[in-house]
Amino acid sequence: MARRAGRSRDARSWVSLDVIESQDPLPRRVAVGHDASERRTDREGEGAWHRTPSHGKIPARRSWESTLNIYGGRDPRAIPTYTFAEAAHYLRAPDSTLRSWARGQQCRTKTGTHPFEPVIDFDDPDGKLLSFTNLVELHVLIQMRRVHGLQLPKVRHAIRWVGEQLRLDHPLARQQFQTDGVDLLVEHYGTLVAASAHGQLVMREIVVDALRRIERDAAGLAVRLFPYTRQGGVESPRLVVLDPRIAFGRPVLVGTGIPTVIVAERFKAGEEVASLARDYERAVAEIEEAIRCELPVAA
Repeated sequence: MARRAGRSRDARSWVSLDVIESQDPLPRRVAVGHDASERRTDREGEGAWHRTPSHGKIPARRSWESTLNIYGGRDPRAIPTYTFAEAAHYLRAPDSTLRSWARGQQCRTKTGTHPFEPVIDFDDPDGKLLSFTNLVELHVLIQMRRVHGLQLPKVRHAIRWVGEQLRLDHPLARQQFQTDGVDLLVEHYGTLVAASAHGQLVMREIVVDALRRIERDAAGLAVRLFPYTRQGGVESPRLVVLDPRIAFGRPVLVGTGIPTVIVAERFKAGEEVASLARDYERAVAEIEEAIRCELPVAA
């Protein structure tokens, strides 16, 4: 379906570029990614998002081996790429909170100044940017903060203890944590703070709920995060995803390379939701979710 005049620049800009093949009259744009509900092209799920004249995109996923080649052999999940401001926006948490959890800080008390140690292992040696793996860990921690009276130093101790027991780095981002580590974490934390059985049950439910929004690969490593788009841990539809292979890990609509920020900017410029849904050939609910992800007040 041809797009309206004056939209060609916007229409082309919403597909994330990892590769541009410019030999065609209309460049075929390729973004690495896939929709779990779609058919894969081969055994390894290798392929690309190909832009077509209409909204149709051929869903497939490059293997992590081919993705590593694109990034010079580095795993994109471990590459520091998110600023704290971006992470705070995507995860709906205060910037200062994320900084203290990732970098630590000096805390002033009545008895003097004491160090608050980081809760997660920072992937950036310069201490400026967060990796996708760090983002996943912070996603889980933010939901744990909903537990009444949560004591972060005890949580940090419990997370490190679980990592040692399971011999895992970044345990909150691992499949083994979901299958074996949650109960270990809850029980160990409960022992440290003398939490009641009910309190441990509440904590477990919150952690499990957060883990359900993480998709992992065959090795059990986090590959995609479906962020909450509503405050307070309210259940959100899985229509927006962060995938380090698509749009450099920025939020896009699931099954596409459409960045939510582009949709939101057009909405802010005065375009109606129904018009955007027709233009992108997506459901109205998807467009609304993209706007909610970027403009929570307006949504």
